[in-house]
Amino acid sequence: MSTYNMKWDLETIFPGGSKSEELTSYIHTLETELSNLEASLASEETVKTFGTPQVFRTILDKVETITKRLGEISSFVGCLTAQDVSDHHAKLLVGKRNELAARFSAAMSAVDEQMKAISSEEWNHLMEDSDFVSVAFVLNERRQKAMEKLPLQQEVLLNDLAVDGYHAWEEMYDTIVAKISINVDIEGKSQSLSVGQAENKLSHPDRKVRQTVFQHMEQAWMEQADLFTETLNHLAGFRLQTYKHRGWDHVLKEPLEYNRMDENTLSSMWEAISNQKTPFVSYLKRKAELLGIEKMSWFDLDAPVAESTETISYDQAAEIIVKEFGQYSSEMASFAQHAFDQRWIEAEDRSGKRPGGFCTGFPDSKETRIFMTYSGTASNVSTLAHELGHAYHQYVMDDMELLNQDYAMNVAETASTLAEMILADAAVKNAKNDEEKIALLEDKIQRSVAFFMNIHARFLFETRFYEERKKGIVPTDRLHTLMKEAQEEAYCGELDRYNPVFWASKLHFHITDVPFYNFPYTFGYLFSLGIYAHAQENKEEFEEFYKAILKDTGRMKVEDLASKHLHVDLGSLDFWEKGIQLCIADVEEFIKLTESRL
Repeated sequence: MSTYNMKWDLETIFPGGSKSEELTSYIHTLETELSNLEASLASEETVKTFGTPQVFRTILDKVETITKRLGEISSFVGCLTAQDVSDHHAKLLVGKRNELAARFSAAMSAVDEQMKAISSEEWNHLMEDSDFVSVAFVLNERRQKAMEKLPLQQEVLLNDLAVDGYHAWEEMYDTIVAKISINVDIEGKSQSLSVGQAENKLSHPDRKVRQTVFQHMEQAWMEQADLFTETLNHLAGFRLQTYKHRGWDHVLKEPLEYNRMDENTLSSMWEAISNQKTPFVSYLKRKAELLGIEKMSWFDLDAPVAESTETISYDQAAEIIVKEFGQYSSEMASFAQHAFDQRWIEAEDRSGKRPGGFCTGFPDSKETRIFMTYSGTASNVSTLAHELGHAYHQYVMDDMELLNQDYAMNVAETASTLAEMILADAAVKNAKNDEEKIALLEDKIQRSVAFFMNIHARFLFETRFYEERKKGIVPTDRLHTLMKEAQEEAYCGELDRYNPVFWASKLHFHITDVPFYNFPYTFGYLFSLGIYAHAQENKEEFEEFYKAILKDTGRMKVEDLASKHLHVDLGSLDFWEKGIQLCIADVEEFIKLTESRL
């Protein structure tokens, strides 16, 4: 009998699921608070005295309360739609959430307008007030961004139109994906798989199974490709028109600002990776030899090369994660144990769930929930550790001012990939024999290949797609071509079959909240390697050192974060190359260990 339940508990947040009466009441309360904020911002008295510490503090308190409540609702609705893609009541709640978010965004545009109206001298004086010193970075950042936006009424109009325009295209994508099922015969048995279940089959040891599932997945996505062409083109078109009217001429401006990083940092990272891909090409060649094929195909990337890839039960995964987290941080281990005990994780392998995995925080309840589909692979255990890394990050931030908890995706991925690394490294070191060590090393290398090649392909595709979209609609065939060319470049031409429809199957291209939902993963991976290297040398002080980094992730640029805690320059190739060398060492050991198997 299992110790841990693989289905999460949402009843402690709002009992009753998508028909929760408590949720309905909570939404009504939020609507009242939104009305109060809107009334305050419209008041002549507030406008006159907005720059005084007392009034500004009052407005910020209202903003923080609404932010907390809206975050609670958004996370809950996101969980409902993920656990059951056919929950129609949850879909109605998505519309309500978007409506509330648009109202709040409009109110924040009014706040921005008032912040802009304060003279620089008055603003600097206000930020020196003891009430705002600790959140000055975030407030200064917001005021600067406000300076670069359209006048208030135009920004409000944009937000209102985005509900049934911009964000609606993402919702349309989700609706189409929800109807996709992969019908396939595996080992003589007919199965109807969700997208998430089908993706797990790509790590099946039998190449015929992988190829069959991949072909059926590709066919399913191809059948809907014209619809996805509409969602992607119109989503991007809305974004580009917004940029044009704001006077932004660089498509990377928003993602770079969102991730609080300089373009030089991004360029240095990709340059370092491009310069050092040769060892990973060698790995792909060796893997092809081990699989007994001339060249790898896309559906072989996650194939196991060793027979010791035994199924790991969910209980075993929990035990391993808690134990290995504890080698670095007792608090991190205790937190993970709490998440398993309190059923904060949805891991059941069943149809009807959306694909992928995520971690979402509930800022009012100060809880988190993790979503994934667990089928007992080493990769699943890594995903579980990855999402628990996200959850621990939020846990560390919970006692901070809400304004300082808004950390960007690149540093969020630092916490998650560090958690993965702790687990993967320990597994390799504790391997019982060479066969097991090869399997575990390969799991680590697969992640390096994903970050250095797969994510690179996504970045190349998206960059080129946006340049072409500026000139007009990009047709389906061209999207396939752009995707295949990006994959060929990123994988150095080492595969004999690529995945041209990947642009349609990858949710990240269709998300409206975060443009260029790709490079932050690679940043987080390499940045976490720097933190991990520090941990090896200073294990006793690691817990406090790591918590200090996490606490700063919401209140400074990544270049400053790296300089303060790691004493490195992210604009130099040196930092990135050192991280990549650690990954190359895994490849070299893998090639050495597998030499005798040829």
